[in-house]
Amino acid sequence: MSKGLLIILSGPSGAGKGTVLKRVREKLPGLQVSVSATTRLPREGEENGVHYHFISRDDFERTIDQNGLLEYACYCDNYYGTLKAPVEQWREKGLDVVLEIEVQGAVKVLKQCPDAVSVFVTPPSLQELERRLINRRTETSEAVSKRLKQARAELSRIENYQYLVINDDIETAAGQIVSIIEAEKCRLSRNREFLGEMQV
Repeated sequence: MSKGLLIILSGPSGAGKGTVLKRVREKLPGLQVSVSATTRLPREGEENGVHYHFISRDDFERTIDQNGLLEYACYCDNYYGTLKAPVEQWREKGLDVVLEIEVQGAVKVLKQCPDAVSVFVTPPSLQELERRLINRRTETSEAVSKRLKQARAELSRIENYQYLVINDDIETAAGQIVSIIEAEKCRLSRNREFLGEMQV
């Protein structure tokens, strides 16, 4: 059995990563999405194991010491990170796994998992990104400006990624990600076991 793919999905807030990923999962129902761990308290309506794995600071730091995270960071006095064990278990079963993470985390994962497939999702323009952020009506103009500044910083690190998907249309963007996954499965380097059986 071939090992499952590890797919890193990044992009600025407002690029539509979550919406595109939801459509990708409808097209590829076997796709697993890693749930991040955090030390922050659950918000109303959030479920443990669904939105996040909510764990104590002591447990999180113990997991760090045991090299049990693919990546982690500290924001506003809370840790956030990707647990290594479930990702590895899924991949060993031949299941493909998506990590929806920011650019700093992606760099850390790529160091540990150089076989990962990295995809950067971007809106067609910064103007469109600004329009989407404003239309959310969930943030102040100051917060929107801050997100746009952050988006520019993230776009400057796009060279770390193998693939670029421009999310101008959800269906098209999702189709491109599915195509990337399917093409990666056909790489010779991922099919050595099969080639050995064929005695090539």
